[in-house]
Amino acid sequence: MTTPLSAPKSPAESPAESPLRPVRLPRRWLLLASALLVGVVVVGMAVGPAGVPLSGIVVEIVNYLPGVDLDGGLSDLESAVLWELRAPRIVLGLLVGGMLALAGAGYQGVFRNPLADPYLLGVAAGAGLGATLAIVTTADRLLLPIAAFVGACVGVAATYGLGRSAGGRSSDSLILAGVAVAAFLTAIQTYVNQRHSDSLREVYGWILGRLLTAGWGDVVMVLPYIAVAAAVILAHRRLLDVMSVGHAEAGGLGVPAARVRLVVVLAATLGTAAAVAVSGLIGFVGIVVPHLVRMLAGTSYRIVLPLAAIVGAAFLVGADLIARTIVAPGELPVGVVTAFVGAPFFTLVLRTSRGPA
Repeated sequence: MTTPLSAPKSPAESPAESPLRPVRLPRRWLLLASALLVGVVVVGMAVGPAGVPLSGIVVEIVNYLPGVDLDGGLSDLESAVLWELRAPRIVLGLLVGGMLALAGAGYQGVFRNPLADPYLLGVAAGAGLGATLAIVTTADRLLLPIAAFVGACVGVAATYGLGRSAGGRSSDSLILAGVAVAAFLTAIQTYVNQRHSDSLREVYGWILGRLLTAGWGDVVMVLPYIAVAAAVILAHRRLLDVMSVGHAEAGGLGVPAARVRLVVVLAATLGTAAAVAVSGLIGFVGIVVPHLVRMLAGTSYRIVLPLAAIVGAAFLVGADLIARTIVAPGELPVGVVTAFVGAPFFTLVLRTSRGPA
């Protein structure tokens, strides 16, 4: 998604909150976000084309505790639906949604641009090209997430190479390089699609985003990357608060702004690449969720980052629940649902963030 360089200032830049003042995560918002997450997960496990009784789910989970063996659990078929189909899909949604929201907040912090999103530096275009090449050249769909991940990494590497050769390491140079690389990779993808029109349906199904999974394999594959990326971003939350006053000012306070930006961008990109490799290109999560958290709970990144991860996970699982039930027995791409919610919200953000003429 292209991000204008003249984007309005982030609320985190407001002088009302000092980045040096101790900030604690409000307990009430943490409890509300956690309750939302638990509620969405429970509903997601119970609701679907094959109904699974909620009481049976509770008994099934409790029976995993040592020394507990309650009656009234699920049948073998219901248990298979829950643990082999529905549960891995929900866990994948938690990982992808939390990572996209966390990456979006991280990008917005280091670039001091509230319109930055996880696909800023060519991740989406590279992943899309990699997935397209995998779809049109091989029947082995196990290679699709690997190709998407490699393509995303190649896109980011090209962006960094172009940005450094075109004028240094400034945020503007990287953003412009990301726009150029994304346009170039998208052009190649379009050419490949035109040459293999018989695969267009599958390609666009992946581009629109989906959380289809064959089991726990996808979860195990992306979990290490997302865990490391999330830990690195969260570890830099206080430094992002300091950088909100400006990179030069942060340097005067002893914060190595260039190094912090590089580490956070690399971590956010790694996590985003892993997420889109198994989910396709799910838009708006990285913009909508961080802005919503800022509006409700505060602008400090010590608040925004952890809450964004929780709310982003709940948001995507909820969107996937809508996607797989609203047209049952059919299924919408989850990216359509997130766009349906995110586009109006994005418009609202643009209108309310616009300064005086």
